Amino acid sequence: MSVSIKSPHEIELMRESCRILSEVYEEMGKMIEPGISTLDIDKEGERLIRSRGCIPNFLHYNGYPASVCVSVNDEVVHGIPNKNHKIKEGDIVSLDCGLIYKGYHSDMARTYPVGKISPEAQQLLDVTKQAFFEGIKMAKAGNHLYDISAAIDDYVTPFGYGIVKDLVGHGIGTKLHEDPQIPNFRQNRKGIKLEAGMTLAIEPMINMGGWEVCWLDDDWTVVTEDGSLSAHYENTILITDGEPEILTLRQ
Repeated sequence: MSVSIKSPHEIELMRESCRILSEVYEEMGKMIEPGISTLDIDKEGERLIRSRGCIPNFLHYNGYPASVCVSVNDEVVHGIPNKNHKIKEGDIVSLDCGLIYKGYHSDMARTYPVGKISPEAQQLLDVTKQAFFEGIKMAKAGNHLYDISAAIDDYVTPFGYGIVKDLVGHGIGTKLHEDPQIPNFRQNRKGIKLEAGMTLAIEPMINMGGWEVCWLDDDWTVVTEDGSLSAHYENTILITDGEPEILTLRQ
């Protein structure tokens, strides 16, 4: 496994790619309200990315047909936008997308409430977000990769939620998916030693029910096997000699 260590120049390009993506999310987040279609969100997301001189990196990636993955309720990830799929009050909607700026990729995901949602759904969103922050407490040079996985697992499991095992986080840079793969659940091994200059996409995907998922007939949309709600929270981070830097988080 070869994990790329970014030079100071590359880190600056990654920072800018991620900063632009966080701006795009700020705009997309304002669109999440009852009655809008998942295709409307995708089209606006693509427009926002291209208007900033960047390229949507999900579009046509391994054949994926859209720029923004829009996943609703029991859809975990990779929901395909559809003009007939209107979101409604009480739904939860996960957006996952990224962009390329001067050859460097960024990637992030958020799950949004649509209007007023149930307390149970809100707790799932809160726990999924906090799981990311618990994980990156371990994302320091000198620690091991799977320290991140264990910290996420240790935080989430007491809530009785299922941590998706079929999908994991990843390295990121001049490619959208680079080594290493980053599970969100405890491993029997330590994994590689983290080094300053690594850029990683950490992304807990948490189900209200069991961890098991299945793929729909479109070969993309991943849903919970038991029909329970699922939430997703992702940022691109930089390993430093001190605390990790969250590149996709707006200050």
